[in-house]
Amino acid sequence: MAEHLRGAAVWLAALLAGGLLGGVFFGALWWTVQHAAGSVTPARWFLGSLVVRTALVLGGFYAVGAGQPLRLGLCLLGFVLARAIVLRVTRPPAAVMGPPCA
Repeated sequence: MAEHLRGAAVWLAALLAGGLLGGVFFGALWWTVQHAAGSVTPARWFLGSLVVRTALVLGGFYAVGAGQPLRLGLCLLGFVLARAIVLRVTRPPAAVMGPPCA
């Protein structure tokens, strides 16, 4: 019984770690877009952010997955769920976006 609970805790931790990695990755992307838009050198912002974000996420996946396909899959699921959450949180209000196109 204790083994099942320990396994479930590891799976939940992998899912939460993926969510954290996704939140950091997509949150940092949103932050980069906001700051690079007014920058003189936006390419540096985007390239530097891409390298740092990708290295962080790949390192996190490597550490969480640890050669276990199920843990890696749960981490990826958390990452994708975090993407959906960040998209919803950072969506501009409808009044700013204007009317929908037909």
